[in-house]
Amino acid sequence: MVARAPAGELQAWMAGLTPDALAFDDGAVCLLYLLDHEAELPQRPTLTVVSARRRNDGSYGSVQPQPKAAHSHARQVTEFDRRLLQFVEKRQTADTAPWRLEAAWGVEVLIALAGSGRCHWQSEQAPALSIDATMPGRFQWQLGDDGRSYLQMVTEDATRVLPLQPPWYVDVSHARLGAVDSGVPAALAHQLLCASPAGPAEVGELAARWPAALGDYVAQVPPPPAVRFRRRRDVEPVPVLALRQTWLPQSWAREEAIDAASLSFDYAGLRCAPDTPPGPLTRVQNGQVTQIERQLPIEREMLARLHRARLETVYDYYHRPTALLAPPPSIGRIGWVDFLAGEAPKLRADGWRLEIDPDFPWRLHEPDADWALQIDDRGGWFDVGMQISIDGRETPLLPLLVALLRQSGDRLTPARLRALPDDAPLIVRDDAGRAICLPAARVKPILATLIELYDEHALQADGSLRLPRWSGVLLDDLGAAADLQRRGSEALHDWNAQLRAARDTLVPPDGLQAELRAYQREGLAWLQLLRTRGFGGVLADDMGLGKTVQTLAHLLIEKNEGRLDRPALVVAPTSLIFNWRREAARFAPGLRVLVLHGGDRRRLFAAMRHADLVLTTYALLGRDLEALRKQPWHLLVLDEAQNIKNPRSKAAQSAARLDARHRLCLSGTPLENHLGELWSLFHFLMPGYLGDDQQFRLRFRQPIEKHDDAEARVQLARRVAPFLLRRTKGEVASELPPRTEIIRSVALEGGQRDLYETVRAAMQEEVQAEIERRGLSQSRIALLAALLRLRQICCDPRLLNTEEASRVRESAKLELLMTLLPEMLREGRRILLFSQFTSMLALIEAALRERGIDYLLLTGATRDRESLVDRFQREEVPLFLISLKAGGVGLNLTAADTVIHYDPWWNPAVENQATDRAHRIGQDKPVFVYKLLSEGTVEEKIAELQARKRALAEALFADSAESLALDGAELAELLAPLE
Repeated sequence: MVARAPAGELQAWMAGLTPDALAFDDGAVCLLYLLDHEAELPQRPTLTVVSARRRNDGSYGSVQPQPKAAHSHARQVTEFDRRLLQFVEKRQTADTAPWRLEAAWGVEVLIALAGSGRCHWQSEQAPALSIDATMPGRFQWQLGDDGRSYLQMVTEDATRVLPLQPPWYVDVSHARLGAVDSGVPAALAHQLLCASPAGPAEVGELAARWPAALGDYVAQVPPPPAVRFRRRRDVEPVPVLALRQTWLPQSWAREEAIDAASLSFDYAGLRCAPDTPPGPLTRVQNGQVTQIERQLPIEREMLARLHRARLETVYDYYHRPTALLAPPPSIGRIGWVDFLAGEAPKLRADGWRLEIDPDFPWRLHEPDADWALQIDDRGGWFDVGMQISIDGRETPLLPLLVALLRQSGDRLTPARLRALPDDAPLIVRDDAGRAICLPAARVKPILATLIELYDEHALQADGSLRLPRWSGVLLDDLGAAADLQRRGSEALHDWNAQLRAARDTLVPPDGLQAELRAYQREGLAWLQLLRTRGFGGVLADDMGLGKTVQTLAHLLIEKNEGRLDRPALVVAPTSLIFNWRREAARFAPGLRVLVLHGGDRRRLFAAMRHADLVLTTYALLGRDLEALRKQPWHLLVLDEAQNIKNPRSKAAQSAARLDARHRLCLSGTPLENHLGELWSLFHFLMPGYLGDDQQFRLRFRQPIEKHDDAEARVQLARRVAPFLLRRTKGEVASELPPRTEIIRSVALEGGQRDLYETVRAAMQEEVQAEIERRGLSQSRIALLAALLRLRQICCDPRLLNTEEASRVRESAKLELLMTLLPEMLREGRRILLFSQFTSMLALIEAALRERGIDYLLLTGATRDRESLVDRFQREEVPLFLISLKAGGVGLNLTAADTVIHYDPWWNPAVENQATDRAHRIGQDKPVFVYKLLSEGTVEEKIAELQARKRALAEALFADSAESLALDGAELAELLAPLE
């Protein structure tokens, strides 16, 4: 039986329409009626009117909403449409789409629409609905997901029952609709379908009252079944933060992708959001209803925590708040990095769940614990790679860190890197765009090393860095500091271990005329070890421990083993150049030595290539640079290398330009005033090893000198330790003899040399005349007078007290003394300085005052000798000037460990008595005895004669008047001209 409705106003109105009132042509625009059913109570049917163009195949296109269809132009609206829409429009409470069909008249509209052939379910793509027979229906209760009991009408085939009067069904699958007969009056059926659901706590009372309320129809409409109900107030929410990329309207026609977070709360599997209306959450399971009370204060605090972490509410185009959260636009991507790397781990630790969409661009990937350091030896270079594993796949680390350095520019300074907390994360992106979170504790030492070694051209295509050989020490340190597993060649690690460990000693080479002590053999082994790797170093032993002899032994090994195919060059202060010649002749006579000194030295340039050892001075280095640059050198040695402590000095720049396979610095004081001096030495030895000047200043000098940074100090010490060998007197005291004698020679220059030659020639003539007149044996006084005048010139021309001498400004020996004393005092030496001339002590005093060096003075005029001795013994003052006659005997000065004889005009007994002021019973330290000689002068010749003919020297300076055993040849030797 086809559904029929009682005749009403609309049906009466439509009854007079002709067939033309419904007709329209194919291709014309017509109105369609889309039927739907509201999901929210009271679930009324709705009607949406659209215009569409009917295609030839019966489908529709060009669909447009028609909110005011009844007033549209005539081409779209037939008389049928006009009458229908006017009928519906009059009965709406608001002029908005969709229109709602009320129970009282909705059936009339459905019948009319079904007859038009233009009524569809939800979409114009669905087939047109037609009226079919009445279908039986029955009432039943349904327990909803919200825990409430709903009274519904069900049929066999219908998918929807519309709460009209009477109820109508819609069979979507068959495109049909019609009335439902439930055996209950239409008005009551409608009322029941529109009734509010019953909450779980209300079901029992409703069931009890149900028979009375339904009366005769209780059989057709059963009471609600009982519901098992539980209320929980003990569930705490688990915060869930979802991160995803979503779309947000930016205007009425445009959307923009944004990275955003949304917060929800999980109550034992039930979720709600901060903007979910207050009220319990309900779960229905196996017929049981459980309601969980929300913990609103906790929810508010969780949201507030995100706000404190700088995730702010996102507003839409219309400035309305959304449920999304994001960092403020002012910090952008940095905000996400900070949140995910800093706050997110804390949230997880506090029990939060983070649900990060795979496409979320700031999703962080953390590497596995095992990181690898791959080092391959490429001869003069190392190829260095580092690998981390992410999600089981190895990823090169160095390209990521190099990119980070490039992006950071000058902002990532060593100081800022050290200040970075170890638990801070560093975020880098790989080629796939993944954000990788690296722990600062492991990355900081790697970045610190890269900052020093970084060369933008060093990165290879395979992700490795090609680095110079000296970087091997830094890389070996890096493996331990960053907990890296070493791969590749073990030679680097083995060599570094050898370099850092206690060094073996070497057997002295053939041809060395000296017995090396154990520490000197160790130093020789160290020099050879540096040579095998092509590294430079600083031999920084205390003065007097034999830096020169260790270097000469090293050169002899190079010559004996055929590697000295180029000469070695030693650059020394002028005051030491002849000491090198003397030491080479004494200890390594097999070396061919060439001294570049004097005005005619240029004629010797061509002979450099035939020498084993070439000696020059810092003063001449710049003048002769072009000639020295043309000669390749096997070894370049800078003695007293503090002469290049200023890297911008001419000496430093000239030395850096020389071509040498190996470089060596000798200095008992590699650091005098500031760390920049140490950097200058290493910049000469291995440019780049301590970074450039600015890098060194930022990483080491400022932190250590300005902030007393202990960590930076330890790092620097460890960095230079393999290439700086320093032994103090105290460290090797057990190997030293009780007394070590050292001769330091210096050449007379300029006016001092000319004065010496003038006086020498005059004295030679006078002595020769006296000998001719009185004989050699009776000419002792004349000879001593001549020798005294020459001694005075050697000590200082001002001692001669003549007008000609007063014009001489040079004083070679005083200059040598003023070079030695500061270094000795920095080493902590306690010094006795003897001179036979009190006038010389006065000149030394003036030079000491000019340099701010504290001293004590004892001469024959001194009255309170005891207090001076006590002050020196208490180590209040480190330098004691003593006239040989006043202090040569009777004093106990065992606090001293160094004795300097400024004018060793040897009466050996007197000299030894002076030395014994320090070297005596009670002395627990080795004593170093320095004798200062002017090269080629009467001082040096007496020393040579003394070695050959000690009895001669003793007779020459004895107080007795016994005859001199001096022949004519020896006299001629004493008064011979300077070479």
